[in-house]
Amino acid sequence: MWRFASAIKTKIMSQKTINIIGWVLTTILGLLFGMSAFMKISQNPEAVAQAAAIGINAGTYQVIGIIEILALILFIIPRTAIIGSLLLVAYMGGAIVTHLQHQQPILMAVLVQITVWVTAFIRFPELKQRLLLAKN
Repeated sequence: MWRFASAIKTKIMSQKTINIIGWVLTTILGLLFGMSAFMKISQNPEAVAQAAAIGINAGTYQVIGIIEILALILFIIPRTAIIGSLLLVAYMGGAIVTHLQHQQPILMAVLVQITVWVTAFIRFPELKQRLLLAKN
């Protein structure tokens, strides 16, 4: 099945188009995570109030923002993007668990996490091969 999907992909889109899609998704995710980290680091009152409602104090929330921006920087730099992708996926996993613990909707966090995976697979075909097509 994967070979069939791969054959269709090469027939429909050129490698240049695939690269452009990867970088557009990277830009969108960069803006999304960048804004999120900025809100945490700058101690935006609304963001701090939301965090306080689930038991996260302002200092911890700021540290979470710093971790988020560091993972984002690693994700954007091509040489470190695979580790950045994995860190962002882990970060979003933590966000999903936090939302579940406090009976909050998780749809947006799940969609962001899926977008990070898709972007990583587009930018790094070797990652897809290692994770999805590995044969024992």
